[in-house]
Amino acid sequence: MSVPQLPLALRYPPDQRLDTYVDAPDGAIAQLRALATQTHETAGYLDPTGADWVYLAGPAGVGKTHLLLGACAAAEAAGRRAAYLPLSAASGRLRDALFALEGNDLLALDGIEAIAGDRDDEVALFDTHNRARQAGIALIYAARENPDELPLSLPDLRSRLSQCTRIVLSPLDDAGRGEVLRQRAQRRGLALDEAALDWLLKRVDRDLGGLTALLDKLDRASLAAQRRITVPFLRQTLGAE
Repeated sequence: MSVPQLPLALRYPPDQRLDTYVDAPDGAIAQLRALATQTHETAGYLDPTGADWVYLAGPAGVGKTHLLLGACAAAEAAGRRAAYLPLSAASGRLRDALFALEGNDLLALDGIEAIAGDRDDEVALFDTHNRARQAGIALIYAARENPDELPLSLPDLRSRLSQCTRIVLSPLDDAGRGEVLRQRAQRRGLALDEAALDWLLKRVDRDLGGLTALLDKLDRASLAAQRRITVPFLRQTLGAE
């Protein structure tokens, strides 16, 4: 029996799309979109070394997962099949997990550091990399460190990862974080004036991963209290946290 497909918005949250990423490096979004939306006909013309695949590098909280999910959403919107896999969820059994994802047009593999040092998992990833190239499957990797800095035990895997086009992501400054908050609040229909925005920016850490949960909480609290999101409301709702 076939499993019904979830709607695109449920699989890939609207906040995490390529178009909603703030302050991406020059050309990064266009490159990810092109890779995500290529057809099987054009896939045969990809660089045989994998240099046109993408490796996202940067510390926690800079939006690597955002871009991976955004690329998957772009692929599916273009009629392609995509799959996202956090490698931490498959550590120790990566071969089976990757085998189950074959048949997709795009694989987005998050957190390579989670399997670094596990030779069986590294070999499984190396084999998948090679099979994907032969099959015309696109790959996007993400890790906190560059390939040369990961404690990998398999030199051939390090070599393959190093051949990918590298996009290095950096933490947002206060202006960038403010823009992320504005955009995400607007998509929820939340009105944040400058005073409320400034109050949040002084108290929310730089990790983008928590912004969605924070705004969801404020949305629910605002609706329940039938109040606008003002500084007094923020102090009442979040002040004790």
